Amino acid sequence: MKKYNWAILGCGWIAEIFASDLKVLDNAVLYAAASRDISKAEKFAEKFGFQKAYGSYLEMLEDDKVDIVYIATPHTLHCEHTLLSLKHKKAVLCEKAFAINEKEVQLMINASKEYNTFLMEAFWTRLVPTFKKVLSIIESKKLGALKTVQSDFMFHSPYNEKSRLYNLDLGGGALLDIGIYPVFTALETLGEPKNIISNAIKSPTGSDEHIDIIFEYENDQKAYLRAGFKNDAPNYSIFHFEKGTVQISREMNCPIIIKTEGGIQELKEDDGPGYGYYFEASHVMECLDQGLIESPILTNEFSLRLIKTLDKIRAKVNVVYPNHD
Repeated sequence: MKKYNWAILGCGWIAEIFASDLKVLDNAVLYAAASRDISKAEKFAEKFGFQKAYGSYLEMLEDDKVDIVYIATPHTLHCEHTLLSLKHKKAVLCEKAFAINEKEVQLMINASKEYNTFLMEAFWTRLVPTFKKVLSIIESKKLGALKTVQSDFMFHSPYNEKSRLYNLDLGGGALLDIGIYPVFTALETLGEPKNIISNAIKSPTGSDEHIDIIFEYENDQKAYLRAGFKNDAPNYSIFHFEKGTVQISREMNCPIIIKTEGGIQELKEDDGPGYGYYFEASHVMECLDQGLIESPILTNEFSLRLIKTLDKIRAKVNVVYPNHD
């Protein structure tokens, strides 16, 4: 088994979750961590067992031993850091949202092709067994055609203009931070909508504190999507078929609940230990073993369709990111 040296670019809380899951994989070497603050990088490296700490992203990328870079900086920096990593011939797994808008995502995809170097959006939920089981149920047609998708992601986070969640300069707002999950769920299961309806509650900074989205499709198919920081919620995704419903939770290792005329059935898929992020890390290494520069499952074309959809939603609620739109 070939082992790969992983590097973390940006040592925030999402990077901590990813690093803890990376430890699960025998072929993943926790090699380097980089932050603009060297002391933060050193603390991160010590906490998770990385071999090296850098106080400069560029210095880390110039390290020839780095194989794969996981980018965990704010949304508005994803494009810049991805382009820099690809230029240094480092495989990239970049956190969602992939970038701020379609233009930036296209630049990233073009760079991946130019430098012949791997690039993938870090959409871990696509690769966990529970979601893959839902896709297999849809494909099997055992419950008939999929008619409606409901998907929520909400939690309470008090308003703070300095918080990343509310700061437009950092790509703040419910849509790109957590609304991307419900939008992804609808696109992956129903496809691209023919029409989008969206309304948002704005924070004082102008960010979307809460957003409601409806996707309308042919054949009367619809998706009802919600995301926000105003209140907590159960955060289920419910798939309505002609002959029943399928419900999944955003929590790991929760049962799939199937309701039909015959009653209620619970299916349990083993989503494994940790937070589920190791599935995407493992998949990246599988792709590199095969000499690929993009995932056949989480394609860059899908990420481009996703960001185009997010751009359309933002335009409808008039959320603008300074210096990016």
